[in-house]
Amino acid sequence: MPNRHLPNFSQLSTKRADQIRFKSNASSPIQDFSLLRRSLLFAEVALISYLPIDQCFLGAEKLGFREVLSFKSDEIQAYWLRSDHDSVIVCRGHEFTEWNSLKSNAIARTTVAETVGRVHIGFKREADDLWPRVEHELEGNAKPLWFCGHSIGGALAVICASRCLLSYIKSEPVELHTFGSPRVGNRLYSNHATLKHFRWVNNNDLVPRLPPSLLGYAHSGTELYLNYLGQVRQLSGWRRIVDRAQGFYRSLLRWKIDQLSDHSIIEYIDAVFEAVRAEESSGKGHP
Repeated sequence: MPNRHLPNFSQLSTKRADQIRFKSNASSPIQDFSLLRRSLLFAEVALISYLPIDQCFLGAEKLGFREVLSFKSDEIQAYWLRSDHDSVIVCRGHEFTEWNSLKSNAIARTTVAETVGRVHIGFKREADDLWPRVEHELEGNAKPLWFCGHSIGGALAVICASRCLLSYIKSEPVELHTFGSPRVGNRLYSNHATLKHFRWVNNNDLVPRLPPSLLGYAHSGTELYLNYLGQVRQLSGWRRIVDRAQGFYRSLLRWKIDQLSDHSIIEYIDAVFEAVRAEESSGKGHP
């Protein structure tokens, strides 16, 4: 069942953190969590990045992070969250909420990446502005470092985590978790940095299919696909086509545009939380 204590995305910019019932806590080492538990935590971290900045700080505290540092770059916000055991960098972009936004990012051209290959020119510009400040702050980091993000924030997390891996600083990302992230660059770029990357895709979420692979774009990481029932499944080819059709039909019955509603971070949290409950009820979710 959906988590009724989570607001709709359109309400997040005015919501208070104490109105959200969180399901995660980073008071113990993140490495000790199961993969699904880690993903749930990072999905909720991505959620609080959309809150007003003061509420993001409060939400981070409720999630078990004692310190928060904010980075601002035009429309892009990033945060460095620190607990007693871990450091987390979360990048917040903006959700795609209309077709014009989708179209403008789908047709964007690539540019030469800072490493190898080619990368989405808009994502690179934002990362070029954001990363130097993040890199500087991470110079003294001695805790396990994780990256996460949703939507365009996921794309920026991919670029920043890749740069962190190749940077002069000692901190290296343990894992990267993205939710509804678009493709970032071509295959040469995507395969260059050997990140441990878990990439969540929710059924008919259109954003992970953009920009089109026909333009040379490719994903990186290990895909975790949520079917139309919100279950983690490995589906490809005709089976995925059928699953998406089932999800689209269900959305019509609820008067929704599935390709947009499935992109919501709320939908991702609901589905990952149910996967965690199923895993832990079977006794498989504990280290």
